[in-house]
Amino acid sequence: MRKRLIGRLLLVAASAMPLGSAPARIKELAEVAGVRDNQLIGYGLVVGLNGTGDRRQTVFSAQSLANLLERMGVQVPGAALRVNNTAAVMVTATLPAFAQPGGRIDITVASIGDAMNLQGGLLVLTPLKGADGQVYAVAQGPVVTGGFGAGRAGNTQTVNHPTVGRVANGALVERPAPSPPPLGTIRLQLRQADFTTASRVAAAINTRFGGPPLAHADNPAVIRVRIPPEYSARAVEFLAELEVLPVEADRTAKVVVNERTGTIVMGKEVRITPVAVMHGNLSVEIETRFAVSQPPALSPGGTAVVPEVRVASREEQARNVVLKEGATVDELVRALAQIGSTPRDVIAVLQSLKAAGALEAELEVI
Repeated sequence: MRKRLIGRLLLVAASAMPLGSAPARIKELAEVAGVRDNQLIGYGLVVGLNGTGDRRQTVFSAQSLANLLERMGVQVPGAALRVNNTAAVMVTATLPAFAQPGGRIDITVASIGDAMNLQGGLLVLTPLKGADGQVYAVAQGPVVTGGFGAGRAGNTQTVNHPTVGRVANGALVERPAPSPPPLGTIRLQLRQADFTTASRVAAAINTRFGGPPLAHADNPAVIRVRIPPEYSARAVEFLAELEVLPVEADRTAKVVVNERTGTIVMGKEVRITPVAVMHGNLSVEIETRFAVSQPPALSPGGTAVVPEVRVASREEQARNVVLKEGATVDELVRALAQIGSTPRDVIAVLQSLKAAGALEAELEVI
C-alpha cells in the first residue's frame, strides 16, 4: 500500500494587471449610514405534506395547529391531532431599505421539528417581526425545496436538503422599513476603513461640488457630507450624483494563504526586497507489501499472510531563487513555478520571507 500526498497549487497574481487600476465609484466603496437591510423572523406551519411532517414527539406542531383551528372556530384538542402532514417551521426574510407596504420579498422556510421533507407543502399565513417586535410583513405560499426524498422504511434516497425551502415573493410588506430619510447631513460609511481612502473620498466630493467644503472625514470609516442648499429639496438627486464620483481606493498590501486548498492570493501592491531563497525537498515513502507464506506439503503449518514494510527517504538538492531590487509578485510566481514548487513549498517560502522581513505585505493564513 503506497501513500502519496498530491497537492494542487493555485496562484492568483494581481500584479500581472496594469499598475494603473481604474478608480472605483463611491457606490462601491461606501454606503449611506442608516440605509440598511433588516432581518425578519417568524414562526409558522407548513401543511399539505405527504406524510413527511412532524411526528408525535414534536408536541408544539400539534399545539400550533390546534391554536390555528381554534382561531377559525374549530375546537380540537391538540392531543387528538395527527401532524404527519404538518411541520413547524421558522420563516426568515430580509426587508430591504425603504421597502414600502404592498411590496413583496422572498422568504426562507426551515423545519424546526423532526419533519423529513417539506416538498409540496404550503406555508399558512405567518407574521414576520423585526428586532423591535413589530410585524413588518406577512408570509404565505407554496414551499419550493432544492431537494427531495423518496422511498419507505429502510430503502430511502435523499437528494440535497429537503427540510429547507424558499417561497419566491412569498411575503407581503405591511409596514415601511425603518430607514431614516437623508436630511441636512448624511454620513458615508466605508466598507473597508482606511485613512487614505476616506481622505480621497472627501476631496473628490469637495472638488465636484465646489464652494465651501461639503465633506469631512471624521475617521477612517466615516465621511460626513453636508447637503448643499440648492439640493435641500432634492436629496435623492444629490446622492445619485455623489455615489457615481470616481475615487481611487488605497489597498493594504496583503498575501492570503489557504493551506487547506493550496490557494494563494497576492495583490499588486506586494513588493519583495532583495533576497535569496534556498529550499530543499525531503520525501519519505512508506510501502507495504503482503507476502504469502506457504508451508511445505504434509507439514503441520498453515498458510499465512506476512506484511513486508519498506521505508525509504530521499532528499533533493536545495533549489535557489534570487530576487533583485524591486521584485514584483509576478516575478516571484514565475520563479517558484520554474523550480516546481508545491503548495506547501510556496507557503513555507512566504512564511520565511515574512519572518526575514523581505515580504513587504501582511501575511494572513486562513
